[in-house]
Amino acid sequence: MTFAEAILVVVTGVAAGAINTVVGSGTLVTFPVLLSVGVPPVAANIANNVGLAPGSVSGAIGYRSELTGPKSRVVRLAVAAVLGGLCGSILLLALPSGVFQIAAVYLVGAAVILVIAQPFLERWLATSRVGTPRAEPATALTVSVFLTSAYGGYFGAGQGVILLALMGLLMVEPLQQVNAIKNVLQAADNLTSALVFVMISPVLWRVTVFLGIGAILGGQLGARLGKRLSPVLLRAGIVVIGVVGIVQLIRSR
Repeated sequence: MTFAEAILVVVTGVAAGAINTVVGSGTLVTFPVLLSVGVPPVAANIANNVGLAPGSVSGAIGYRSELTGPKSRVVRLAVAAVLGGLCGSILLLALPSGVFQIAAVYLVGAAVILVIAQPFLERWLATSRVGTPRAEPATALTVSVFLTSAYGGYFGAGQGVILLALMGLLMVEPLQQVNAIKNVLQAADNLTSALVFVMISPVLWRVTVFLGIGAILGGQLGARLGKRLSPVLLRAGIVVIGVVGIVQLIRSR
């Protein structure tokens, strides 16, 4: 990796860390960039997961003032996220790499669609909250977190968008508080799958470390300044990069 490519990876990590904290689709930025510098798809996915995990923790810490609600619920959901991340990461390592290369095209495409649909989902969630208070379906919430975290352990593009949509629908808190819990669960999921990859699979550490440095800075940036960014431009940029990633994946097959 050249010096210019290393700088590109760090800058991309900053962007992804910030986007993961605010929107939850930072992998759509980093994955195509890693492919463009010559990292194979499965290795790029592992580097993404391990490298962005510290950024998830950084974002969760930055959002700690918004973290409200019963601690027992956060612990229960974090356990579901850990188990989901464990299952997803093992699935990635157990299946042939060709399966991931095929699946990744569709997963990135689905994540791009989710990013486009996010403002409509937010309006729908806001509308669904109007009316009398309702009980929180604990079992449905826990299962949703587990399944989404399993997806995150396997790939993760758009994981935060999925989590935020499902949790926003099933939880009673305002969306800012839901987003704070989402960041904690993303951190738990990413750290779990990262540990699995480090212990079992080869990791491209040079790429991963540069990505991690950027992601840590980006997590703090996203927690402090992310809400001031134009959501339209941010979303448009993610979509464009995601489409580029799909093209690169198709060419690499």
